[in-house]
Amino acid sequence: MPTASQRSRRGDNPPPRTGSSETATLRGFLDYLRTSITAKVEGAAEPEARTAAVPSGTNLLGLLEHLTIVERSTFLGDTVTNWQATFQAAPADSVADVVARYRQTVERANKVLDECTDLDAPVPRPRPNSPAPSLRWALTHMIEETARHAGHADILRELIDGATGR
Repeated sequence: MPTASQRSRRGDNPPPRTGSSETATLRGFLDYLRTSITAKVEGAAEPEARTAAVPSGTNLLGLLEHLTIVERSTFLGDTVTNWQATFQAAPADSVADVVARYRQTVERANKVLDECTDLDAPVPRPRPNSPAPSLRWALTHMIEETARHAGHADILRELIDGATGR
C-alpha cells in the first residue's frame, strides 16, 4: 500500500451541467462517467493495472476492456457469447492500447447516438433476430454499468498507487 507521500491525487470533477432535455442529461452523465473511468485507468503502471487486487480477479484493464465490449454490444450490435471473458485484456495489450480502444469505441457509439432523436425508439444496431432496447434504456444501462465499474476502478487505482478522484 502506498504511503501518504507516494499518493498521487487527481482532481475531483463535479457532475456535469447538462442541457435541459432528457437526452442531453443522459448523454452528459454517460460521457462524464466515460471520462472518469478512462482517467482511472490511464497512466496506471504495468503490471499492476492487470493484476487482480481482489479475490474475484477484478483488475483495471479488465474493467475497461469489459466496458468497451458492453458499449460495442449495446450501441454497435456486437454479439457477446461469454461475458465473463470480457473482463480480461489480452496479455499483449498495454494500458495505452486498452484506453485507446475504449476511446475509439466511445467515439463510434457517439456517432450512432448522434443520429438518435427519440428516446423511445430502439437503438439502431445491426443484430438480426434480436430486438434492440429503447435508446432510453440503453443510455440508462450504460450509465449504471459505467458508474458501477468506475467505482470498482477507483478502489483498484487507489490500491495501486494511491490516486483518487473523479
